[in-house]
Amino acid sequence: MSVTAPSASIPVERQQMSVDIAGVGFGPAMGGFLTTLSRRLVNEDGTPRLESAVAPGLPLQVICYERADGLGFGVSGAVTRARGIRASFPGVDLTQIPMATAVTKEKLVYLLDPVGASRRSFALRVADRVIRGFTSIARVRDSAVELPFIPKSMRKHDGMIFSLGQLNQWVSDQVASAGLVQIWPGMPVAEPLMDGNAVNGLRLADQGVGLDGAPVDGFLPGMDVRAALTVVADGPVGAVGRQIDSHFGLPDGNHQREWALGMKMVVELREDSGLEPGTVLHTLGFPEPEIFGFLYVHPDRLASVGIFIPSWFRSPVRTAYRYLQHFMLHPYLWRYLQGGTLKSWGAKSLQESGRHGEPLLAGNGYARIGEGSGSTNVLAGSGVDEAWTTGVQLAEAVIELLEQKKAFTRENLEQAYVGRRRASWVDAESKIAADSRNGFQQGVVTGLMGMAITGLTRGSISPAPPLRSICARTAALEQICGSRISPAELKQLQEECAARGTALHDRIMERCGWPEIPYDGRLLISHQDALLVGGSVQAPPGCANHVVFVRPELCRECEPKLCVEMCSGQAITRGEDGVPAFDREKCVYCGACLWNCRASADGEKGNIEFRAGAGGLHSTLN
Repeated sequence: MSVTAPSASIPVERQQMSVDIAGVGFGPAMGGFLTTLSRRLVNEDGTPRLESAVAPGLPLQVICYERADGLGFGVSGAVTRARGIRASFPGVDLTQIPMATAVTKEKLVYLLDPVGASRRSFALRVADRVIRGFTSIARVRDSAVELPFIPKSMRKHDGMIFSLGQLNQWVSDQVASAGLVQIWPGMPVAEPLMDGNAVNGLRLADQGVGLDGAPVDGFLPGMDVRAALTVVADGPVGAVGRQIDSHFGLPDGNHQREWALGMKMVVELREDSGLEPGTVLHTLGFPEPEIFGFLYVHPDRLASVGIFIPSWFRSPVRTAYRYLQHFMLHPYLWRYLQGGTLKSWGAKSLQESGRHGEPLLAGNGYARIGEGSGSTNVLAGSGVDEAWTTGVQLAEAVIELLEQKKAFTRENLEQAYVGRRRASWVDAESKIAADSRNGFQQGVVTGLMGMAITGLTRGSISPAPPLRSICARTAALEQICGSRISPAELKQLQEECAARGTALHDRIMERCGWPEIPYDGRLLISHQDALLVGGSVQAPPGCANHVVFVRPELCRECEPKLCVEMCSGQAITRGEDGVPAFDREKCVYCGACLWNCRASADGEKGNIEFRAGAGGLHSTLN
C-alpha cells in the first residue's frame, strides 16, 4: 500500500500487521483494561476462551503501544481511594508495590503569604489579616492554618498513595507475566487509521527522519496496525485522541477549555523530618491563591511535593518550576523539607473539564478510556482510580461482545461499554462534579464557595456561568503587573528578554517582590540542572519534532509568549524571528504549550500541534 509519509512528498510502502485489539497509551486506564481482559483470554487448560479472528486457533491478539521509553516513567505521585484498583486485585496487599502505602493522616492547610508577593484579592487580604490577628484562636503556625475539616468529596482517608510510575510498572509486570498481551514502550503512535466514520487501527510514527519529519538515512516508515477495535488511552494531549476529536467532533455542548499543569518533585526527606509514611497534605492559598498544592509521603523517606497551576490563573507569567520552589520554601512545608534531596521531578497537563470534556466515548471500531475520555472527577481532584475503572468497564464490555459474537460497532459499544459507564459510580460522581469549578473564572473565593455548595448539595446547586474561550481568559501583562511595574519599565523588561531569547517570568517575579531562590545544590537547584536529575530528559535520534508551530506569522505577533513562559522543561525559547524555538532534548511532554497557546486565528484553537514522539523524562521514581 502506497501512502505519503508525514512532511514528505514521496510515497512509501508501509508494513502491515493485523491484530484483534490495538491500544495506544499505557497508564492506569490501559492497566485496568489489560488486567481485566487478559484474565479472560484462555481457559484453565490453556485453550482459547476468546479466539482470535486474525489468528484462528489462538487467543485474542492484543497489543498496546506506549510513547514513553519505559512503562515506569510516569510523572506523578497520586493519592486515590483506589476503589476500582482494589476491586481488580482482591486479596492483594497493594503496599507491596514500590513506594505505595495506605493513607494514615490527611490535612487541609491554608497557606498565608510569608513574603508579601502573592497577588491576593481584597477579600483574601482582609481574611489573611483577620487570621493573623487571631493567632491563638485560628491556630496559625508557620504562616499557615490547618483547617478543622476536609470536605467529604476531597477525603482520601481510606485510600492509597502511589507513584504512578511504579504502579504502571507493577501492573505491566502482572499483565505481561501471562504472556497473553504485548506491551511495547518507546513506540509512539502517529495517528489513527480512519475509514470514513470508522477507525480501523493505528499508524506508528516514522523513524529515521529529520526534525521536520522528512526522511533521512535509515528512514523506516511507521507500521500500519489494523485492528477490529482500537482502544485510545493516550491522555489529554495524545495525538490519536486529539485527531479523533478533530475528525468526529465533541458531543453537543461539550468543551475542553479547563486544564491544569501539575508539577512535582520526589524528595528524599532527612531522617528527622517528622513526616510519617501515609501522610497527605492538601494546600491552598500560596504561592498564589489560584494554585493548589500537595505533599504525599511514601515509604523509605520519600515524598511527592507538587502544585497545580489551573487554567483560571490568568497571569501570563506562570512558570510552574519557580512557583514550585517558592511553595516548598513556605515555612509550613520547609520545616519538613529542609535538608532533603531532590531525587526526581516531572510535569503533566491535566484535562479538567471533567464530564463537560467527554469526547464521543465509542464509535465504529474504537473506544475512549481514561483521562482523555473525561473521567477525571474535578470536585474530588481524583483521576487515577476513575481512569482505571473506565478501562475495566471497557474490558468487560469487550468480553461480552466477543462472547455474543457481536462486532465493535458504535451501537454495540455504546450499549455494552458506555452503558456500563453510565451505570457506575464514576459517572454518578462526575455528574455531581460537572459544574463544581465554574465559579473560579470569577475569582478564587467565588470558586471555593461554588465547590462547597456543589459538594454539600451533591451537584443539585452549582454556579454555572458560560465558560469563556481559552484565549479570552488570559489577562494582559499590564493588568497583572501594572500596580507594581510602570508601563515603561515593563516594556523595557520585555525588550531585554526578547533580545536575550529568555522567558520573562524570573525578571517579572523578582520585580514584583518574589525573593531569589536560595539554591543549595541538593533540593533547590536551577531549572536546567533539574533536567539532569532522576534519569534526566532524553530524546531518541531519528524522530521528528513533536511540537510544531503551525502558522509562524501568528507567533510573531503574540506577546507575551505563554508557550515560553509555561514550558515545564524550558524546551521552548524565543526564536530570532519572533517564532518560538523548540528543543526536544529538554521536552518533558507535559503538553502545557498546547493548552497555553493563545496565538489563535479563531480565539479557540491554538497555533501549536502536539504530535507523537518518543523520549521525555526517564525516572522510575515518578
